[in-house]
Amino acid sequence: MDFLQLENIHHSYFSSKEAKEVLYDINLSIREGEFVSFIGPSGCGKTTLLSIIAGLFPATEGKILIDGEEIAEHNKSLIGYMLQQDYLFPWKTIEDNVTIGLKLTDRQNKTHKVTANALLQEVGLPNVGRYYPRELSGGMRQRVALARTLAVNPKILLLDEPFSALDYQSKLKLEDLVVETLKTYHKTAVLVTHDIGEAIAMSERVFLFSANPGKLHKVFDIPKELQGLSPFDARQHPSYGGVFQSIWKELESLG
Repeated sequence: MDFLQLENIHHSYFSSKEAKEVLYDINLSIREGEFVSFIGPSGCGKTTLLSIIAGLFPATEGKILIDGEEIAEHNKSLIGYMLQQDYLFPWKTIEDNVTIGLKLTDRQNKTHKVTANALLQEVGLPNVGRYYPRELSGGMRQRVALARTLAVNPKILLLDEPFSALDYQSKLKLEDLVVETLKTYHKTAVLVTHDIGEAIAMSERVFLFSANPGKLHKVFDIPKELQGLSPFDARQHPSYGGVFQSIWKELESLG
């Protein structure tokens, strides 16, 4: 079932002197519970497109539908956004950081502590609720950011290069954790990344965009045998290299 639909998305940035077209006629659909990635050269508008899906600003033309409804104020809460930086509040405890979305949406106070502890346990960080962000490593802070994103129970998670600032070992561990957690909660996810390997290892489909303006160039279906594995194990599978080469050659052809 198509859960997230992008229909005829165009977007331009306007200045006093010119209009710069950054997205041109983007049409795509994502199934409920599916994990997909957006990749492409710099300037192809991946992050702009993610921001439009998040409802941070409207597209110049076109519409975004979630479960058949256009994005509006009443359903923006269905979307969670996880960025490259964790943006934790340094003066708040980890527990307070995790539940800040619940407090902003006036969810019932009594459940905050229970929700925070359960999610921190889920992301492998038990007993850190009373810590402050400065007491955690970068990888741990991103785990907290994931817990905070999940706390408001979004149906769709948008991930804008959330692992790119981490060391390689932490990155691989967090990739596995994110995929496992999102499958458990049956979340729909869209990842923006420059890392082809990451896109293959985590996704069911990879959307490749060309630049100037950004257009959807090609969609790659990841083989089922890779989809059933953790991202770490997918990288070791014999099929992985062939998929990587196919996407790399197509990306290279875009210049």
